[in-house]
Amino acid sequence: MHQPTFALLGLLLSLPATALTFQTRLEKAQWQVEGDQFECRLSQPVADFGSGEFVRKAGEQAIFRLSASERLLGQGQATLLAAAAPWQPGRGDINLGAVKVQLGSTPLATSETQAARLLTGLLEGRSPLVRHQSWQGDRTEVRLLPTHFAKAYAEFASCNTKLLPVNFEQIKRSQIGFADGVALDDLGQAKLDIILDYLKADPTVNRIQLDGHSDNSGNRLLNRDQSRRRAMAVFEYLKAKGIAEEQITLRFHGERYPLVPNNSASNRAKNRRVTITLSREPAAEEAPATAPNGEPAATS
Repeated sequence: MHQPTFALLGLLLSLPATALTFQTRLEKAQWQVEGDQFECRLSQPVADFGSGEFVRKAGEQAIFRLSASERLLGQGQATLLAAAAPWQPGRGDINLGAVKVQLGSTPLATSETQAARLLTGLLEGRSPLVRHQSWQGDRTEVRLLPTHFAKAYAEFASCNTKLLPVNFEQIKRSQIGFADGVALDDLGQAKLDIILDYLKADPTVNRIQLDGHSDNSGNRLLNRDQSRRRAMAVFEYLKAKGIAEEQITLRFHGERYPLVPNNSASNRAKNRRVTITLSREPAAEEAPATAPNGEPAATS
């Protein structure tokens, strides 16, 4: 390293560390609730920074995240605290652990456990506090205030009761198992009903691909027929529930693409399945059909 570089580093290290706190004035602090069947949000704007918000997606628990209008936190780690209010003498801050800080408009997102503890702290009058320290020693803090939180939290809880049981990421590729034979059992129908409820709520998901599979217990022709009949069972169930036939693509593969080796009864049961793949993308042109692992599909 050249001597001027050492000199610059020494200068930086000799500069006094600074502390910067982002917090809305108490009289202006407010919580906002918005949401729908897919996501509920409970947020508080933070002056000159952006906002802090609890976000709960359908099928998941809430997380807490910061949204920033500018790059105000450096990449690295921050400490998350449920901080005691100044008017709560004798109460210490609760350290909820480290949180990764990354570049972008949403620099920080907590785990579900950390978010749950922040919510509990807010109900007790504590403040979510993010404390970030740069490698130069400069400290930046982002604090949300618990004022007027109870009423907003009740609205947030009410929004949560209207969320769908699953979100798109959770069901965009699903498996319907077949214990034996080709008939849908109660568990398979229950899984399909959950998918159908989502499809009714989100009409942008308009393509459904069904891939039928078998184990290797029969001969090749029998296995292909079993996989076809399983895919047809799912097809007929969806169709009977109002899904347009033209939205569904049906394929069957016999024993060609096992999930696990067919070397035990439990493994063979896992391979007797129909894979459901949901998509929002309309087909601009017909592409060659491919099987789940990218090989040409057997469709007839």
